[in-house]
Amino acid sequence: MSEPNTPAHQPAAETTTEPNDSFRDILSQYEKSHSHKSEAGSRQLVGTVVVVTADSVLVDIGFKTEGIIPLSVFQNSGETVKPGDKMRVSVKGRDPEGYYELSRGKIERPTDWTSLEKAFADKATILGMVTGAIKGGLSVDVGVRAFMPASRSGVRDAAEMEKLVGQEIRCRIIKLDVTEEDVVVDRRAIAEEEERTTKERRYSEVREGDMVSGEVRSLTDYGAFVDIGGVDGLLHVSDIAWGRVNKPADVLSVGQQIEAKVLKVDSDKRRISLGMKQLQPHPWDSAPEKFKAGERVRGTVTRLTDFGAFVELEAGIEGLIHISEMSWGKKVRTPSDVVKQGDTVEAVILTVNPGERRIGLGLKQALGDPWAEVPQKFGVGTIIEGPVTSMTKFGAFVQVAEGVEGMIHVSEISVEKKGETPQSGYSQTSYAESVFSENKPARINHPQDVLRVGQIVKAQVLDLDKAKRQLRLSMKQMTPSRLDEYIAEHKEGDVVTGRMTEVSEGRARVELGEGGVYGTCRMTPQKQVEQVAEKTSGAGAKADLSSLSSMLTARWKGGASSAGSSSKQEPASAGQIRTFRIAKLDAATKKIELELTAK
Repeated sequence: MSEPNTPAHQPAAETTTEPNDSFRDILSQYEKSHSHKSEAGSRQLVGTVVVVTADSVLVDIGFKTEGIIPLSVFQNSGETVKPGDKMRVSVKGRDPEGYYELSRGKIERPTDWTSLEKAFADKATILGMVTGAIKGGLSVDVGVRAFMPASRSGVRDAAEMEKLVGQEIRCRIIKLDVTEEDVVVDRRAIAEEEERTTKERRYSEVREGDMVSGEVRSLTDYGAFVDIGGVDGLLHVSDIAWGRVNKPADVLSVGQQIEAKVLKVDSDKRRISLGMKQLQPHPWDSAPEKFKAGERVRGTVTRLTDFGAFVELEAGIEGLIHISEMSWGKKVRTPSDVVKQGDTVEAVILTVNPGERRIGLGLKQALGDPWAEVPQKFGVGTIIEGPVTSMTKFGAFVQVAEGVEGMIHVSEISVEKKGETPQSGYSQTSYAESVFSENKPARINHPQDVLRVGQIVKAQVLDLDKAKRQLRLSMKQMTPSRLDEYIAEHKEGDVVTGRMTEVSEGRARVELGEGGVYGTCRMTPQKQVEQVAEKTSGAGAKADLSSLSSMLTARWKGGASSAGSSSKQEPASAGQIRTFRIAKLDAATKKIELELTAK
């Protein structure tokens, strides 16, 4: 149906997007289904405030029972109320406890069409009583029967619209046709304006540092929106508790009443930041008394970084395990190689810095220092076996035990001298055989010429320094040398031939064979001057030190002189070939002690 023509003396009706059905027709249908109309609430009364409670105002309206108005009605409008105040009210109904539910009567209800015309022209707010739900909206008594479209009711669904029936509402006339007695009212616009007014006032009232109460209105992954009296504040997930909260829904629920502190107010952007944890003591206030260096603690790994892992020791207290404190021996490239987020770990507190609120933790310290027992387990001379873990140009590192590594210098890998080739038939271990052959010299320029990472090797401990955590190893000590072979082939009492290379007071150093086989001979002054051996060449001639091989060829086998033409003897001196008796052989210390023979 098209709208009726408006008389010239009447204000033009505002257009709406609502259905074009005449309210008179809709009301007529409604009245047919309702034999009578309640006049409840149509009469306005003057009441006297008798009591103001924490949430309500009790008003004496002359009935046997008092009426009640929510205190928020006065607070939202910025009014104060006290016992004895008088005010105009209307009865809306009764609550479950028997009190009359009242509404403020400060806004007058129009009593005739002239009043309606003025309210329409001024766009004034008027009072109306919702009398029933009809097709497309609600029937409202504003002095005359009016229609309120569902979309202008300010509620979201039919169930909420039903709750408006019997209530007194504030509304505004948005269409008026006196001739057709067609009146349309709008409640939503008034509610939105009141909401804006309330928010403006609330934003101006709230101050940083205020303690507020509110209701959780909605939850997101990053926080909760809380209604703190007409405006929403954001409670960020990081400000819910001192401990780590993954999702607000884990600790909060919609409709929950909470206490919070106002952290920040941005009036321009209409933003209020709230915090719950700020109402509780900071955990670091008592941390220095709870956590001491050297103590063992347990915690949960909360996050990983390139340089370490953060561990929550208790709500609001985290410690850092630096990547260097995760393993004694294993080279940790990334913290995730050792721990994972969510792991429960045991660690030792290394440092506590209350000023910077930092705690340094050690994971490897909780496992025990492997170097504590190294001197007892791996003393000098101990034979060890382990894998090669890494190599440098100067040596190879070998894992001796979990968390303990030793270094084999390149000079301690092979028993052979640089540039030498082992004699035919000389036995070597597998690692040396890969290098020493007739076609390949014994020089080792880099450990990788002989070894590879992961290879299991045997070595002997040469030296250890617990303070510096250094262990020096040798592989060549494990390889039989010429000296080892010589000692194995001889016994005490054997008569052998050798060349004296050095002669000093009471002692001579004797070369018994090529390849570093030496013995020591004790000599008395009398024996030094005694001529007990033949000269190796003509009278007065000295031995040629460079001809050792040719001289020993004739003498080491049987000890006989190859220059038998001369029997003249001379004092012992360096370079002479003499006959000796083995006085002592010590395989452990690799020492040979000799005696000059009288032969």
